[in-house]
Amino acid sequence: VCPPPSTSKFADVTAEMYPLQTKLYYECDPGYDREAGAYLGIQCTSEQQGAVWKHTLFKCFDKKNLSSMAPTMDLELTQKPEGEPGSPAPQKHEDLSESKQKDFCGPPKTIPHASIRLPQQHYVGQVLHFKCQTGYDKRPPTFGSTTCKEVNGEIMWTPLDLRCTNDS
Repeated sequence: VCPPPSTSKFADVTAEMYPLQTKLYYECDPGYDREAGAYLGIQCTSEQQGAVWKHTLFKCFDKKNLSSMAPTMDLELTQKPEGEPGSPAPQKHEDLSESKQKDFCGPPKTIPHASIRLPQQHYVGQVLHFKCQTGYDKRPPTFGSTTCKEVNGEIMWTPLDLRCTNDS
């Protein structure tokens, strides 16, 4: 597990790939709620076809329409392998080595009426991307990234050189 990453004031944080063991959580949007007892967590795990997100079924439903039994979305969230045995190999959309693809999950699926929270814990190999929020990009650099690495037995984040300010 990596130490907490350094943050930059007035910056938004994103990630494109997540190492094995990473746990993420969906949050229903304002005005929507989860089905009672539904677990909104997902985890990046290793399967025969590589790293995949493990999910459960859940619903984010409109709070206003609770009594009317309004239609809700059932979402099967376990990622399926792109190709079945004997079918043509799927084309690679990103320039990632096969071993890297097997050790990292891509971005989680977009869920209607829900958003994803960045994880509280990060693992070695995680890359976080920072970008200054609108109106806070007066001094370059206005974007940057940091990577959790193990160096000589110590787990640390690479330096983040980012300054976001609204000073004139």
